Amino acid sequence: MRIVPLAFDSMGVRSTATFVETDLKILIDPGVSFAPLRYGLPPTRRELERVDELSQKVWRHAQEADILTISHYHYDHYFPRADFYRGKILLIKDPKRNVNRSQKGRGKEFLDWVKDGAKLMEFADRRSFKFRDTEIVFSPPFYHGGEGSKLGYVLACLVKYKGKKMIHASDVQGPQVSVTTDWIIKQNPDILILSGFPTLLMGWRSSKFGLSQSNKNLLKILSQTEVQTIVLDHHLVRDLHYQNKIEEVTKEANALKKKVMTASEFLGKRPEFLEAKRKEFYKLRET
Repeated sequence: MRIVPLAFDSMGVRSTATFVETDLKILIDPGVSFAPLRYGLPPTRRELERVDELSQKVWRHAQEADILTISHYHYDHYFPRADFYRGKILLIKDPKRNVNRSQKGRGKEFLDWVKDGAKLMEFADRRSFKFRDTEIVFSPPFYHGGEGSKLGYVLACLVKYKGKKMIHASDVQGPQVSVTTDWIIKQNPDILILSGFPTLLMGWRSSKFGLSQSNKNLLKILSQTEVQTIVLDHHLVRDLHYQNKIEEVTKEANALKKKVMTASEFLGKRPEFLEAKRKEFYKLRET
């Protein structure tokens, strides 16, 4: 199994786009976006160039892929109108059930766009699919964040091939919720790609309790599964001080000789937190 993170927050954009190659080519969450405002400032030229660069990269891999999956209908996780959906197998979040109002509307527009062009389209919630020797298992709808989140629901995705297992759990933000954690532990992945806790929103849309629950659940995953690598990215790394917030997790991972890292580090590259450093770039007049 070959796993290639294509676009993530540690690469300078908002995304969790991931390419997985088994005896098939699978692209999970083919979308790229950016924060229209951060510190009250619009994106720098550097950010916009990176968005364009990585959007093209996702686009190329989407054209190459056999299967495209969409965890939910936020624009950093899918391109709403793209030609690359034509002729593909689409395994997508049900836009009619377990969905908030905004995503329900976006999902309807997406269905109208792809309904006549896809090779096969299936609502994937709680379902498993077998193509050749590759099995793709989808979770029940999980909260986008903490219990009762108004941001809707997301699907986690498990890819199994020749004894290897990878989970992609976009926007579970932690995980904060025990049912999400229990599902991950039950699947027992080798590699877990995870959207971390949004520490940047503490005191506004999230809390210290939520962070505590996230760290507690990550510790459970490390100790109760055979996972060797956790790619922890997306919401978490929008905070330049994120490492201080997950110190107990990384310490435990080191003790177990496991790895917790960003998507950039998974690729052997240095992270570039372009959004989080937007204010610094403005001070340097690099706009």
